[in-house]
Amino acid sequence: MSTLVETIAAITPVDEQARTAAQERQNQLTKPPGSLGELETLGNQLCAIAGTCPPPVPEPAKVCVFAADHGVQQQKVSPWPQEVTVQMAANIARGGAGASVIARAAGATLTVYDVGMLASAEGVVDAVVVRGGTADFTVEPAMTPEQCEQAIQVGLDAARQAVADGFKALVPGEVGIGNTTPSSALTSLFTGVDVAEVTGRGSGADDAMLTRKCEVIAQGFALHGLTTRSAAADPLRALQCVGGLEHAAMVGLILGAAEQQVPLVLDGAIACSAALVAVALCPAAKGYLIAGHAGVEPGIQAVVKTLGIRPVVSLDLRLGEGSGGALALPVVVTAAKVLREMATFADAGVTGEHE
Repeated sequence: MSTLVETIAAITPVDEQARTAAQERQNQLTKPPGSLGELETLGNQLCAIAGTCPPPVPEPAKVCVFAADHGVQQQKVSPWPQEVTVQMAANIARGGAGASVIARAAGATLTVYDVGMLASAEGVVDAVVVRGGTADFTVEPAMTPEQCEQAIQVGLDAARQAVADGFKALVPGEVGIGNTTPSSALTSLFTGVDVAEVTGRGSGADDAMLTRKCEVIAQGFALHGLTTRSAAADPLRALQCVGGLEHAAMVGLILGAAEQQVPLVLDGAIACSAALVAVALCPAAKGYLIAGHAGVEPGIQAVVKTLGIRPVVSLDLRLGEGSGGALALPVVVTAAKVLREMATFADAGVTGEHE
């Protein structure tokens, strides 16, 4: 996996000197220090990511939605039939889904990538690794090492192409019936939080199905000998065994964003689980992550606590598809503009607090 190794080697930590310079500028702006709260923290992070103060405005942004199916759905972990993955991917690509509307409202471009659906869909980029999706991880590894590598490469290529095309921020999205089960598995492994505490109802699981999801994940862990310690020692193997093709693609997108030094605004529980894998592979990537929202799926809370990142908005979202990340984009843009456009006390001729 030379490309992944080279990518990780090319990722540098964000610039702490630029963050310090940003904080110094925040204190000179025409406002009481700290009065813009987390907006100031976010602006400082954008400076650290870009390595300059004030930061470039992170627009336009691109939402990259990766679509795939899951063999673990054979265990009936979602109430929806797998055909819905293709149908929803087409709906997102046509502009009719919630994520599509929110991306438009935020001025972002949205592209859907098929990394392994049951069938192709009109308007969706063909980036298929395995037609039909992953294997059932209660029986065998979800992906072969080669498939996992190829799916990561899809995300890396998407990030690099987006930045080459002039996009200044990225948002990972996904669609795939059954994908909250591998997400919960990855979240539990990389946070150390019990499966039952990070597994939610996804797209409508009842009590019996929720219990079944937890049992299925436990089966997968036992079959593959996965623990929090083993996941930390070999993140790729954990991803390969119980992850999804779209999770792997999002890992690639996250690492690609860090490589290209652009902010990556996370979406919900599924994107957050991919972020855990990316950071396990490359700790320096964490500095490029912005938590888009605090959703109602329990896995998100475990992830943001583990990564030490604070969600931009909190609106009880649980749609996925990149919707929450896209919704946070105007706030991220505003944080940059405050540092770029707000007058200092000296500029405005206003007496500062120490004068």
